[in-house]
Amino acid sequence: MKLTLQIDSLALLAPFRISGYVFENAPVLRVELEEDGHRGRGEASGVYYFNDTPEQMLATLELLRARIEAGITRAELQQLLPRGGARNALDCALWDLEASRTGKHAWALAGLSQTRPLLTTWTLGADDPATMQSIATGRYAPAKALKLKLSGDLDIDIERVRAVRKVRPEVWMGVDANQGYSVDVLDALIPVLLENDIKLLEQPLPRGREAELNGFARPLPFAADESVQDASEIEALAGLFDVINIKLDKAGGLTESLAMVGKARSLGMQVMVGNMIGSSWAMGPAFIVGQHCDVVDLDGPLFLRDDRVPGLRYDEGLVHCQDAVWGKGVQA
Repeated sequence: MKLTLQIDSLALLAPFRISGYVFENAPVLRVELEEDGHRGRGEASGVYYFNDTPEQMLATLELLRARIEAGITRAELQQLLPRGGARNALDCALWDLEASRTGKHAWALAGLSQTRPLLTTWTLGADDPATMQSIATGRYAPAKALKLKLSGDLDIDIERVRAVRKVRPEVWMGVDANQGYSVDVLDALIPVLLENDIKLLEQPLPRGREAELNGFARPLPFAADESVQDASEIEALAGLFDVINIKLDKAGGLTESLAMVGKARSLGMQVMVGNMIGSSWAMGPAFIVGQHCDVVDLDGPLFLRDDRVPGLRYDEGLVHCQDAVWGKGVQA
């Protein structure tokens, strides 16, 4: 087996702002495996708030090159590497490689009989309210679901919610605080969310402060993002959150992400699939997870100047992932 590692710098259409962070570009690690005329591809951007960078992921996999090129299974990989971007990129490359070897698409290997297009949110960065209105009615006019990034500044966040809802009264809408709030401020924020028919509040508190939600009334669903990385962290969140947001970069691949779906469902929780900014190679395996989800947020390629070819297709609010995008395997 031959391992190829490369960092690709994906250019963004514009800087993307969330609570406490601005993305100026999107570097990603590309992993390719080649064996007996078959090739598998994986891509990961890592978990930025853990400083899980493409450079560090590449260094991690380079140290394991001999072990990987000797041949490794997905089950062995689960034990060899911890969760995070490095395992994600390699795990997805192994899925893609197996699809090429077997002639079966990755979604079939994952136990699905078929896939369907998914209603996805289109995410608005935490810009000034007028800019968010302009994007929501302009470039995002085809969207049927929107997710608004909040900054943690209560007054302007309220303006953001009201401004976008005013110009897009018909869409499903959620908000993502990205750890920007404290419990006491939520009492002022939530009535505004309810007045504006907001369907989901994602990650209101910083990771590590989840217990503060114990006994806190949730009149709309709360989703855990930064608070949940892999399946081992889900059970502790039952009763504090309603929805688990699964991201392959956090979980460390498609293998663990599918396990997270099962764990969350067993606890009576809803599941959501999200993404770090990335190309369609990163969205392909997440699209498989999305087949099991109540909420889908797979809009990464919409932020890029150029995507992989072929890439995902966005049509009337739905995201389509053709077999050739990822998970069919390609000839080396």
